[in-house]
Amino acid sequence: MTRATPIHDTVTIHVPFRLVKRGGRKEMQLPAGAAQPRKADNTLVKALARAFRWKRMLESGEYATIAELAAREGITLSYLTRVLRLTLLAPDLVAAILDGRQGPEVTLAKLMEPFPAEWAEQFQSLVAA
Repeated sequence: MTRATPIHDTVTIHVPFRLVKRGGRKEMQLPAGAAQPRKADNTLVKALARAFRWKRMLESGEYATIAELAAREGITLSYLTRVLRLTLLAPDLVAAILDGRQGPEVTLAKLMEPFPAEWAEQFQSLVAA
């Protein structure tokens, strides 16, 4: 049996990136032009899932009022109405969020603020603000 000779050469790889805070977490941001891996924002996806679940519960008659649903979920009425408003997002924007294509400017904090009801204006208002 022969032993392999060790390789003494050192290889250094430089990967350009910067760290940015996003939603209270640090995230690696690649330089412009680099292929960005698609990764859904779990916070946004969870908020969308809750919003559509709550909408379904209200529409089915399981809960008669938003106040009743908020009490059952153990959250404030204000929070429930702000999250429930996410069901008014344009379908293509919801799909982009679920696929991780929404861009770094679209955050849950930004979506909790008032946004236009018209689907065509939603993306421009989220990116411009």
